[in-house]
Amino acid sequence: MAWKGVHLTRPARLCIRESQLLVGQDEGDVTIALEDIAWLIVDDQRTSLTAGVLSACAGQGIAVLVSDKRHMPCSLALPHHIHHRTAAVANLQLSASVPLKKRLWQSIVRAKIANQARTLEYLARRDPPPLDKMVERVGSGDPENIEAQAARAYWSCLFDQFSRGNEADWRNAALNYGYAVIRGAIARALTASGFIPAIGLHHASITNAFNLADDLMEPFRPVADIVVASLFQDRSVDDQLSKEDRQALASLPLKEVEIGQSKMSVLHACEETAKSLVRALEGADVDLLNLPTALGHRGEIG
Repeated sequence: MAWKGVHLTRPARLCIRESQLLVGQDEGDVTIALEDIAWLIVDDQRTSLTAGVLSACAGQGIAVLVSDKRHMPCSLALPHHIHHRTAAVANLQLSASVPLKKRLWQSIVRAKIANQARTLEYLARRDPPPLDKMVERVGSGDPENIEAQAARAYWSCLFDQFSRGNEADWRNAALNYGYAVIRGAIARALTASGFIPAIGLHHASITNAFNLADDLMEPFRPVADIVVASLFQDRSVDDQLSKEDRQALASLPLKEVEIGQSKMSVLHACEETAKSLVRALEGADVDLLNLPTALGHRGEIG
């Protein structure tokens, strides 16, 4: 089972040799078994790779993220039709009733807000808003948009003088990088389970190829929030995202979360959530959807 990520922050030449990814750099060559890799982040535009590398990565179910000149992820390459039941799972997506999709979205939003509450508790923020009570107010489909109300209270408590719309703020750059990594992990898990990522439960943008990934990643966002908040203790809003910052955020899929009574990495939690969504759609039972409802203990996720 794939369990590691590769984050390339310096120029490299990639090729495939005997089922190994060969990373050639000035300091020497490194080989990594393809079967061990879950995600690859190309974070230096001087890196070169061939169609053969992309094909081999797709064959192994590896998500490939490429960063732009500002070192922000701008492209995501995923395997195509690698699941033996792709058509059957796609039919489940297309035939899901509106009430079922609304109830699934309700569960997702509730899990997200509950994890936001745990994030503020974990970080020992003063006078946290009553997010736990807001969880109870989320109805089917979240018609009152409790998600947005909780978000406003959450961000104002998590960071001082902060707006998600300020692209120049180090915190936003870090959050966006971290979310892109988690989104890639979710999208990888969805394609591995046979889903079409563009067909969402709640998100439905015609220009978004990853609506379903954007749905399911919501409860995972606080994993990135905790890491960003921890890193920000030694940063200022005007700082640039450093290589060390990006390396810390690139390892987010290895952080630990809980699903039910089991602890697992974010990477494997994404896989479990995707598999459970298949079961939930098959059984038309929202209780079959498994989401990360509890974050790891201190020292495991920070």
